[in-house]
Amino acid sequence: MKLLAVVQRYGTDVAGGAELLCRQLATRLAEQGHAVEVVTSCARSYIDWANAYPPGEEILDGVTVHRLPVLRPRDVAVFGDLDGRTSWSHGVRPLVLQRSWMAAQGPLVTELAPWLAGRAASFDAVIFFTYLYYSTWAGLPVAAERTATVLHPTAHREPQFDLPIFDLLLRLPTAYAYSTEEEAALVAERTGRPRPGRVIGIGVDLDATGHGPRFRSDAGLGERPYLLFVGRVVAEKGSLELYDYFTTYKRRRPGDLALVVMGDPLTNLPSHPDVFATGFVPESVKHDALDGALAMVQPSYFESFSMVLSESWAQGTAALVQGRCDVLAGQVARAGGGIAYDGYAEFEAAVDLLVANASLAPALGARGREFVQAHYSWDAVLGRYERLLGETAGRHAARRRRLRGTDN
Repeated sequence: MKLLAVVQRYGTDVAGGAELLCRQLATRLAEQGHAVEVVTSCARSYIDWANAYPPGEEILDGVTVHRLPVLRPRDVAVFGDLDGRTSWSHGVRPLVLQRSWMAAQGPLVTELAPWLAGRAASFDAVIFFTYLYYSTWAGLPVAAERTATVLHPTAHREPQFDLPIFDLLLRLPTAYAYSTEEEAALVAERTGRPRPGRVIGIGVDLDATGHGPRFRSDAGLGERPYLLFVGRVVAEKGSLELYDYFTTYKRRRPGDLALVVMGDPLTNLPSHPDVFATGFVPESVKHDALDGALAMVQPSYFESFSMVLSESWAQGTAALVQGRCDVLAGQVARAGGGIAYDGYAEFEAAVDLLVANASLAPALGARGREFVQAHYSWDAVLGRYERLLGETAGRHAARRRRLRGTDN
């Protein structure tokens, strides 16, 4: 098939869940023999959307990448004000205000719509990643008029998902590619009925291995047991709450247990003798840290799928997850690979169980690995995905025949 992916950022040095998913799928589909192209912005960072890559075309791991310039970087002050009045307001939110919010959020790639208008019809399917950004909001309506479209919504319960500006958008895709059953149910709730598509999941490298002792030595942990957080250090990822929970736990339960915080420090955590912040690290270091951890903690309230949770289970590491996130709680319930907690008291009880019972964490981690082996190997995910793409192209073709009055 000839496929086009549309995503807000793209590159080997771009961090982000939807962006990584797009790159993984594009690269692996190209390896399967599909002709895959990507259209994206010239931005590297979602913080300011500044143009970091040159506009134009390049080949990256067998995928043709088209980069279009961002008209202007994000003005953080302007966007913050509009976000407060739009996403977080309970008052009237006129459509003109929502459109201003979308433009301020960015990345404002004004060349995207005309680019798609001239090229979308030449692809068997155009695939959009995440509902939230300008690239999907401006691009999906154009592509949907011309060819089959697939949307990876990466949707979760957040204020932006309920904005009226997305009412039409969420009804346009020919099909959806869902990461979890909970995401599919959320989209159906939002749009008033189930939407065509499949629960695809996200693949995980089952052969990735780490060496825990090496990480312990490099991080200065010695033989101390540790919990591990991997992700951006920002409030919406739950990392600040986790810091508060952990430091409270240490006051109530003095001992050797440590917390390792691994990821971009967008917010600086207060210094604490039992908290080890590594900043952003290479993949090999992350795998070493996962291998040595007592458990990986995923405290986020807003997830459509947790890649690091699958990566943790792939290495046989147990997980503690935010129970108020339907997706995380659902993943843990299906896998049996961890414990979901709701509030500090349950967090404390869960950690107590792991610390007191030496066999519990390995048993949970083993169940998690069995689960991802069965459901999230790349072979399984790509098989489901290729079936979805074939079905979507067929559905679009049948619809065009009906509209032309040529359907037998």
